[in-house]
This record gives sequence, C-alpha cells and structure tokens, in this order.
Amino acid sequence: MSENPKILEERAPSFLSEVIGLLKSNISQYFMFIALIVIMIFFTITTDGIFISSRNISNLINQMGYIAVLAVGMTLVIVIRHIDLSVGYLAGFLGAFAAIAMTAWGLPVYAVIPMVLILGIASGLLTSTPIAKLGVPAFVSTMAAGLIFRGALLLVTMGTGTIIIKDKVFNAIGNGFIPDIPDFGFLDNNHKVTLLLGALGIILFILSAIKGRKTKLSYNFKVPSMPIFILELVLIAAIIGYVSWVLSGYNGLSWSLVVVLLVVAVFTFITTKTPLGRHIYAVGGNPEAAELSGISVSKITFIVFGAMGMLASLSGILYASRLQSATTTAGLGFETDAIAAAFVGGVSAAGGVGTIPGSIVGALVMMSLTSGMNLMGIDISIQYIVRGAVLVGAVIVDRATRKGK
Repeated sequence: MSENPKILEERAPSFLSEVIGLLKSNISQYFMFIALIVIMIFFTITTDGIFISSRNISNLINQMGYIAVLAVGMTLVIVIRHIDLSVGYLAGFLGAFAAIAMTAWGLPVYAVIPMVLILGIASGLLTSTPIAKLGVPAFVSTMAAGLIFRGALLLVTMGTGTIIIKDKVFNAIGNGFIPDIPDFGFLDNNHKVTLLLGALGIILFILSAIKGRKTKLSYNFKVPSMPIFILELVLIAAIIGYVSWVLSGYNGLSWSLVVVLLVVAVFTFITTKTPLGRHIYAVGGNPEAAELSGISVSKITFIVFGAMGMLASLSGILYASRLQSATTTAGLGFETDAIAAAFVGGVSAAGGVGTIPGSIVGALVMMSLTSGMNLMGIDISIQYIVRGAVLVGAVIVDRATRKGK
C-alpha cells in the first residue's frame, strides 16, 4: 500500500531542514570538508585531471606526512590554549641528529629512532617548564626554544651543510610502500593489499559508528536521525573507498601514510576514550574550573608539550627520510603549516575545541592547495597569499560560529 503523498511531502522538508541545521550548528567542523571538496574540484578542472591522478595524490599524501604529524600535536597544544613556535626547528634539528647518529656514529636505525623520539619528549618538557611552572607565555617560551633549536641545527650541519643518509631502511620510511600480494588475474594493475585495507577500514568505521550511536542513545544523548546517520556513513565510507582505490593505482599505501594513520589512531583514542583526553579538553575549556575540580593544569601542560616534542621528532624523521638527507633549512616554516592545518581543521583559537582527524583533513587542505598551485605553475608569492587567506577564513568561521552560540 503506497504512502500518502502529503506525508512524504512533510518528511522531505524535515530531512532537508535537519541537514541544514546540522551544517549550521557544525559549520566550523564542516568548513574543512567543504574547502577540500572545492579545492579538489577546482584543481582537477584546471589541471585537466592531473591533480586527481593516482601518482599526484600518492605524492601529495606522502608530502603531507611530516606536517600531518606536527598538526596532531599542535591540535592538543592549541586546545589547552597555548601555541608552540619551536616545533619546526626542533623537527629539523632532530632529523639532523638522526642523520649524524647513523652516518658519523654508525648506530643502527632501530636504535636511532627511539633515541630521537626520547630526545623530542625531553625537548618538549624543557620548553614547557617556564610555561607550566613560571607562567611564561607559550609564545615567548617556544619562540626562544625555536631560536635555540635553529642554532643547534646550524651547529651540527656546519661542517657539510647537507648530511646524506644512506640507510635504506630509514629512507624507506619516507619513500617506501607496503608490499603487495602476487597477482592472481584480477585487479593486476592495482595494489591489492591497499584495497583490502581500505575495505577493512570501511568495515571498522561503520562498526565503530554504530557502536558509538548506541552508546549515546543509552545515555540519552542527542544523535542525528537515522537517515542523516546513514548518509554520514555512506559519504565517509565512499571517501575511504575512493582514496584506497586511487592509492592502489600507484604503488599503494606508503609507509609514511601508515605512520600518520597510526599516530592519528593512537591520539584519537587518547583524546576520546581516556580520562587524560577528557582532562585535556577540560583544561582547554576552562583552566580555572579544571584546577578547582582536581585536574593539574601544569601536569596536563607538561604532557601535551611532551607529546608535541615527540611528534616533532617523528616529523623530523619523516622529513629527513623523504629527502634522504638533513639540511640547514630543514624545519623552516613547519610550525606555520602545522598551526594552519589545525585551525583549518576546526581547532578553536579560544581553546577547548578541536579533533585529531579534523586537523589531518586541515593538513590535506593546505597541502592540496600547494600541490594544485604548483601544478598550475602559480608563483610562490601568490601561493603564500592564497594559503594565508584560507587560514584567515578558517579563523573567521570559528569566531563567527562561537558568537552564535
């Protein structure tokens, strides 16, 4: 028996109004997705499809790796109402330290990487000490630390200017791809392991989303209607599937992307599923109230900056590995790109708001801009202006949406 047409007419506007309401109430989060879609469509048209080719997308994601890792740490720093201007040169210095440890000291890569990560944590803790204990503004403390790391980088590269890294395992981190299974007469031109991992990612995402919805409903939290929920699942699953298909057309999943995905998974779990994550957002939302409720603001500050230092060291490893060398200019502007990625990804300048996956999308937006404009042959000066305009737009959207609440 067919339904009454009048009922169908009433349901359609209800669904549409819910979509519009969802977009309005979460515009700062959806801004990054809208920007990314517009950018990809624009550059796909202006470059005659070169931008969206498997080779270019693969290169873009590999180039994004070291900025994406920094953006994860910067997200947490901004969430607790601070900023870190030292991470660029810290990444450059620790990348050079890794190069020296392998080339001059002859240390194996499996010993160098943990050593560099520990040094990164220690550097982050030292940088945050004046902030957490003396109340020094993060802007001042991290800028001073950045100058120190810049000097250290120049000091260790003074002899040669460029340190060539010949370790194949280390260089594979930034340039290698995961192995594939043998051809079996089907999809022989595609990286089959990448497609399988993409399918697994879609399944895990859907199961996690369903479980999360059930949990929210059990606590009587507000959730989107079932049609909206299904629409979100379909869209995100389609994005995961499409990216997997594109990457499978050119060498497949890179080790650099694997590192980024692991970092995102770990820090997303920490920020959404653990008491530490709740404390971080509580400090960002209202430090005074958090302190009164028993949360140590100084302890959270140390933890966040220590994590930022570790991720800066990982960024330095990814960058040195990709270039297969350490240079005197390594790290230049990294902090600016990381901050931009975090803001474009929906992190609020007022603190307390922001997600790890959002910042990764923000990094993808900024790197897509750079890649697309390079393919078009646009002058570097115009590129800086465009990227700056996008950053300003993200901050304006954040401020406008906060005023409306």
